[in-house]
Amino acid sequence: MTKPLHTEIPLNPHVAGLPPYNAGMNIAVARLQSGRQDIAALASNENPDGCSPDVAAALANLEPSRYSDHACTALRAALSQRLGVTSDRIVAGNGSEEMIAAICRAVLRPGSVVATVCPGFGLHEIEALANGARVEKVGMRPELDFDIPAMTAILERAPEIFFLSSPSNPVGPALDREGLTRILAAVSHETLLVLDEAYFEFTNEDTPDALAALSATNLAWVILRTFSKAYGLAGLRVGYAVTSDVRLARAMSAAKTPFNVNAAAQAAAVAALNDEAWMQSSVARLKRERARVADAVAAMGLSAARSQTNFLFIDVGLESRTAFDHFLANGIIVKPWKEEGYGTFIRVTIGTPLENDRFLKALRDLLRT
Repeated sequence: MTKPLHTEIPLNPHVAGLPPYNAGMNIAVARLQSGRQDIAALASNENPDGCSPDVAAALANLEPSRYSDHACTALRAALSQRLGVTSDRIVAGNGSEEMIAAICRAVLRPGSVVATVCPGFGLHEIEALANGARVEKVGMRPELDFDIPAMTAILERAPEIFFLSSPSNPVGPALDREGLTRILAAVSHETLLVLDEAYFEFTNEDTPDALAALSATNLAWVILRTFSKAYGLAGLRVGYAVTSDVRLARAMSAAKTPFNVNAAAQAAAVAALNDEAWMQSSVARLKRERARVADAVAAMGLSAARSQTNFLFIDVGLESRTAFDHFLANGIIVKPWKEEGYGTFIRVTIGTPLENDRFLKALRDLLRT
């Protein structure tokens, strides 16, 4: 007897055709595919120093049988004190990715327009498309910096949301004072400006304070930050949004799931936030390593964007998947970039000095092939 075909129910067309997210390869998968155990995971911008010792102490006191605080009260209070923003304008999420999804659900309708930068963070596009929006992109300048005139031009068309990561993911530069001023002047009152500052802690001392600048305007805005990078909590998934007003924060909170930040993540984030000295020491070391690796890459004659993050965006001069395979064979995971026009670029995380030396040796070997 022939087995009947499964019924194919209609799918949400906005979701069915979404592009895949370009995630970094998992270490276990890399070991399986490369046959090597000594994997240098340099694709996902994790902190190679781990996290503050205070985090382990905080996690030891958890009661796993109890639900987490769905309002993240202690975490939002700690962030409120640190940032000088009332806690009712702060929303915590399961990574800043959930905050991006909540923004899109709260603001967008089918046919809305979202503007963003290319190359960019994939979820700025994916979550917009999932909510039926049309996405328009602004390219970076040839020297891999922000194209401020192009961004101000697209802002003149008043998209519902403008997503901008600064420092840029995957490229690396941060807005300077003039660039930020021109962007803020171009944002209309019909546009929600979302400034994704996932790499905020790695910026230079002269980088403008975007939170202060936005707070001085009457625009609608959201700043996104995360504990995944500088604080070393990538595996626990906790990020947050600072909003321009309480109404926006409430809409975002309504658009996310309850108990979205688990108890371990909340406790770890509070502990990490309270050990600022550990984070600053780690960031200082990574910035020194970033400069060392960037100088070595430049000495090979390769183009790497200036970076205020914990990674480098490098044009290796050949198809990025070919480069990825070469590095994987050497036990190194990098991220091959796939956006149109950037198919010869890889993004590599700044790791430990030993990991960085392994990467540089493999890069030299790649250039000899």
